[in-house]
Amino acid sequence: MNRTNSLSQLAFQKFKKNKTGVSSLLFIFFCGCIAIFCYALAPDNSNAANQMHLEIHSKPPGFSVDLLQIPNKNKKEQSWFSILKNGRKNTNTAIPIQSYTVLKNELTIIKYTDGLPKSFDLSLFNHQPEKFISKKTFYFGTDKYGRDLLSRLLIGARISFSIGFVAVLISLLIGIPIGAIGGYFGGKTDAFIMWIINITWSIPTLLLVIAITLTLGKGFWQVFIAVGLTMWVEVARVVRGQVITTKEQQYVEAAKALGFSDLRIIFKHILPNILAPIIVISAANFAAAILIESGLSFLGIGAQPPTPSWGAMIKNHYNYIVLGKPFLAIIPGLAIMSLVMAFMLLGNSLRDALDVKN
Repeated sequence: MNRTNSLSQLAFQKFKKNKTGVSSLLFIFFCGCIAIFCYALAPDNSNAANQMHLEIHSKPPGFSVDLLQIPNKNKKEQSWFSILKNGRKNTNTAIPIQSYTVLKNELTIIKYTDGLPKSFDLSLFNHQPEKFISKKTFYFGTDKYGRDLLSRLLIGARISFSIGFVAVLISLLIGIPIGAIGGYFGGKTDAFIMWIINITWSIPTLLLVIAITLTLGKGFWQVFIAVGLTMWVEVARVVRGQVITTKEQQYVEAAKALGFSDLRIIFKHILPNILAPIIVISAANFAAAILIESGLSFLGIGAQPPTPSWGAMIKNHYNYIVLGKPFLAIIPGLAIMSLVMAFMLLGNSLRDALDVKN
């Protein structure tokens, strides 16, 4: 136990000295907090940040406009947890305006696009229209439907993190037992497991994900399951190779001599000593899952509209790159690139820190 603790402390000390790894971990933690509290942080906290203002579509970052909020009489109260989880369901209708005037019992506005006037009864605003008019700044601009790009980017982070966690969890739950059993027992058992692994390995990942997604149907959780079911192969191969090497160690032979069961030896003695490569492959799979989900969303079989997804945001705006508004595709592309790079750098740092030979 003391040796285990000392090795863990040594690995932790080595990791702390790696500035790249620590910076990547902090960035991932920052993105994770954004994913959890995205609706609390998003300027547009409606469900899926789906408030459309077609009059101000494709505006550049930093664009500001006055918005008139039309009260929703059917608006229902929501708990803070419900808002944090799914956003506000019944939001006010917002109208972009150029200017407004108040005359007698009427509020007259000039619309942002056509410049035409429109009047409302002041009683609709409790005779205090100023409280319903505010200037809103779109810090990352608006998409082609006039939605706040920053809000959709923040909420899209939840999709990327969710698919990463779920896909890695599924791959570990399937890959670790299969790889451990094949590597420990060997013989026909190992040959059969390797036959399954090689068949799965030979099928292109994206093609297999598309097939599973089309079988399960389009949707949020279907993509998660599909990606997870295609990533267990890498875990199983790594675990199998480590178990084949580790089962020849003296402490495993001692456990067999003491009459311990094979399952106890595998899960109590072997697996705890091969966690390092499993952690590294999990970090790499997390990054791969984000890329696969982005690719599926770009192809239109990932998270379905209006759910924001970084891949879908690129798909909807990639043609704007040549239309003079490249930020609509570049911003979500940079988000994908930075998060994937952080996980890859974290995996490399963990590999160096957990390598007891150095």
